[in-house]
Amino acid sequence: MLTRWLRVVPASALAEGLAAIRDELDVPGAFPADVVAEAEAAVRAPVEGERVDLPFVTVDPPGARDLDQALHLARRDDGYRVSYAIADPGFFVRDGGALDREAHARGATIYMPDGKIPLYPPALSEGAASLLPGEWRPAVLWTLNLDADGELVAVDVARKVVRSTAQHTYQDVPDAVAPLLREIGERRLAVERERGGVRLAVPEQEVVSQNGGWTTSYRVPNEYEDFNAQLSLLTGMAAAARMLEARVGILRTQPPPSEKSFTRFRLAAAALGVIWAPDVTYPEFVRRLDPSIPAHAAVMHEASRIGSGAGYTAFDGELPEQPAHWAVAAPYAHATAPLRRLQDRYVSDCCLGAPDRAALPDLPKTMAAASRRAGAVDRAVVDLVEAVLLQGREGERFEGVVIDEGVVQLRDPAVRAKVDGAPEQGSAVVVRLVRADPAARTVEFTV
Repeated sequence: MLTRWLRVVPASALAEGLAAIRDELDVPGAFPADVVAEAEAAVRAPVEGERVDLPFVTVDPPGARDLDQALHLARRDDGYRVSYAIADPGFFVRDGGALDREAHARGATIYMPDGKIPLYPPALSEGAASLLPGEWRPAVLWTLNLDADGELVAVDVARKVVRSTAQHTYQDVPDAVAPLLREIGERRLAVERERGGVRLAVPEQEVVSQNGGWTTSYRVPNEYEDFNAQLSLLTGMAAAARMLEARVGILRTQPPPSEKSFTRFRLAAAALGVIWAPDVTYPEFVRRLDPSIPAHAAVMHEASRIGSGAGYTAFDGELPEQPAHWAVAAPYAHATAPLRRLQDRYVSDCCLGAPDRAALPDLPKTMAAASRRAGAVDRAVVDLVEAVLLQGREGERFEGVVIDEGVVQLRDPAVRAKVDGAPEQGSAVVVRLVRADPAARTVEFTV
């Protein structure tokens, strides 16, 4: 969920194919009239609560309007203080109302190359609940004290009313914020490395229509994206610890991948010309990848598939047998994107000591359905783009490696395809493109 790794320019060139995906996968459309009416009524309510007048700022992708997080960073005598304000849609959403029912039906915002399908109506997600600059907004404020090494030493969380002073992108982080964000981010990255967490800053792939054909490239993530992501991870781990201590909540959990997954990934990386040495751990191998190198960027996309099996685990009283998230290398909760992901609202309530015990048991099933739909959309979009990239190249030959039974990873373009008659796993092959059909979103190769 919440993937934004593929950008098509212009997206209108794929309008017909994207519309077909929406229809086939039953992607939600416009909000029902009663949901819109309830949202518009809710946002007219006065925002009441204790105001915290810190100079918060937001840092998001250009053009973002659904602003979930605002931050303020400060030094302490023996470390740092991170004040992290998270949007509070629970202030506006009535349990069991039309807004609440529609949010449960959607589960999460879905991203496509030509736009997004939001979790909440824009009046809420891009308006009254969004941490837009100059506006007092309800928020769940996390106050996270770190020591000089970036380790968490104290946590406080409370409902407050906050105001962002400015909206920034990763390219224009202000001088008043950038040095501390870098300092804290680098220390948290070191803490992550020490605990064995997987750092995976997947680059955005850009597919551009040019001179009657298509070209592909990868956008290298800005380092401040990494630093900001560390604050989100920090908050998610603090939320998990708080819920485990209270013995009630919902975690984002992930078991270790199977050996088959690692073998498949190792072969896919080799097919792209990137060798994972046997004496290097997986987290360290991924950490060494350079997203500015196209082959490495493609490997990072492949690495994002290793984390299968992640899900949500709700608990009340009895602690879960497996509370950890393998990639994070710690217990973790999704807590910082409540405008775009339903369950984050419930994490806030749990951490504030007001869990909705009646709703918790069904949340994993609701979020699993949302994940399946988002995953199906992602796969369909990738299939469409790959068919468009290869259209007109029928008869050409491509080098690749068999990474699974009947599945070949091509070297260039970085496409994964099923091939009838492929030899055993690990074999280098040359395949010929038989057909590329964007309408059917299929490509067909033969050895």
